[in-house]
Amino acid sequence: MQASEVIKRYEIFCPQEFSMEGDSRGLQIGTLDKDIQKVMVALDIREETVAEAIENDVDLIIVKHAPIFRPIKDLVADRPQNQIYIDLIKHDIAVYVSHTNIDIVENGLNDWFCQMLGIENTTYLQETGPERGIGRIGNIQSQTFEEFAKVVKEVFALDSLRMVYYQDSDLRKQISRVAICGGSGQSFYPDALAKGADVYITGDIYYHTAQDMLSDGLLALDPGHYIEVLFIEKIATLLNEWKKENAWSLEVIASQASTNPFHHI
Repeated sequence: MQASEVIKRYEIFCPQEFSMEGDSRGLQIGTLDKDIQKVMVALDIREETVAEAIENDVDLIIVKHAPIFRPIKDLVADRPQNQIYIDLIKHDIAVYVSHTNIDIVENGLNDWFCQMLGIENTTYLQETGPERGIGRIGNIQSQTFEEFAKVVKEVFALDSLRMVYYQDSDLRKQISRVAICGGSGQSFYPDALAKGADVYITGDIYYHTAQDMLSDGLLALDPGHYIEVLFIEKIATLLNEWKKENAWSLEVIASQASTNPFHHI
């Protein structure tokens, strides 16, 4: 079957035009005008991902994080980053990127996070188009900040969780309204405040931004960027559902390579 057929079905679910302005999305490497037998879903394109794809004779990778996110000055092979691109091209592996559109779309990544954490009656944090937006905010059963932090750590199977608070008394604060944005969503914290969030969950929170959050009366949890690895499981499941519905002759592989650069001791 054609790679373009798979992507056409994907874009019915998650249109490219839902992406935020200036975002990297769509086909980045290779062509969709080719027959494929294997598609792999991954979070990142790193050396480990490419080696895995080559070993498994993958024809197409659907990935969340774009491999090309900075301008390329050359394709000199002795640069490790360039070798990633060269290996993909050499082995005719196409790469299709679904970045902020999968965060924004209904029943996408942020909605899946809410389902896992029991966040209900949700709406988006910031409007990005007609009746759609980035991030989510909703309600949970009332509990302390500390109790909810333990839930987040367990649900995402984290070896640690950064908590944004000043005083031990903050741990005992009752919370019932939670905002979340996968990836690095600290810039949306004013939207979380404006919509009444007690706690904001997002990755890569800067030191001074954390202080600003607390000055504005907002607690926060930083589970890291890698919780977006959920993308792999969920998209692989959808592809297999579409495969069954459309009688596709296609094998779907969920990447097993870890691309999380952070660990804690």
